[in-house]
Amino acid sequence: MTILVTGATGKVGTQVIEQLLKRGANVRALVRNPASASLPDGVSVVQGDLLDPDSLRTAMAGVSTLFLLNAVAADEVTQALIALNVAKEVGVRHVVYLSVIHSDVYVNVPHFAGKLVVERMIEQMGFSATILRPAYFMDNDVTIKDVVTGYGVYPMPVGAKGLAMIDVRDIGEIAALELLRRDQSPEPLPLEHITLVGPQTLTGADLAAAWSAVLGRQIAYGGDDTSAFEQNLRNFMPHWMAYDMRLMSERFLTDGMLPQAGDVERLTRLLGRPLRRYRDFAAAIAS
Repeated sequence: MTILVTGATGKVGTQVIEQLLKRGANVRALVRNPASASLPDGVSVVQGDLLDPDSLRTAMAGVSTLFLLNAVAADEVTQALIALNVAKEVGVRHVVYLSVIHSDVYVNVPHFAGKLVVERMIEQMGFSATILRPAYFMDNDVTIKDVVTGYGVYPMPVGAKGLAMIDVRDIGEIAALELLRRDQSPEPLPLEHITLVGPQTLTGADLAAAWSAVLGRQIAYGGDDTSAFEQNLRNFMPHWMAYDMRLMSERFLTDGMLPQAGDVERLTRLLGRPLRRYRDFAAAIAS
């Protein structure tokens, strides 16, 4: 049986593929440009686009299980709904969808609200499905390493509620385990939601302290100015996306990204090991 991975060349998709290959899965990767896709041996690469139904029909032919990942985009919901409709049409039985934590709480944030729509679509279409709801990716902080090391400031407006940040390697492994569990089941399995969190819930001050410990010098927390955060993001992303990120950061301040009781223990059992910690992540990228 074949598992199709979308978002195959991104941070999460590459981890999913690596973990599937380790476990002997038959993996197919959907990419826009096969010539530029650097994927491991053993992966079947197919050209396609989530907005092109014909290419998806070809890519999904003979596929039993779909890993659906949509990057934040203005047409993210359209991409996902086309992919799900085509999957149903061609007989894909199982779906693992990468949503986001608190999709039903951050309802004013466009890319959170969009993922909630997709979750509802999956439920109504009757797929044997797992909906993964990850918290903030530790790996997003690769982009702010130079600010931390060069200016001595942790700049993300995280606030005092805290984020249960998770390493993308843990996301990728859990996703692979769920894909295989569903793909190998002789019977359809019931819909399941899994909240993906790290082992600690970290505030802005906690994150600055983690960097201080890693670097051996004082790193300050940059504060909760979401307007300045948006203005900075506008320098290197579309203005609509920068505003989306601002709205998300405002919910960091009011709600945080908090695990429920038992989430960490459940993930630890799934992985058979502890979840990766932020300080170790920071030490690795600092080096």
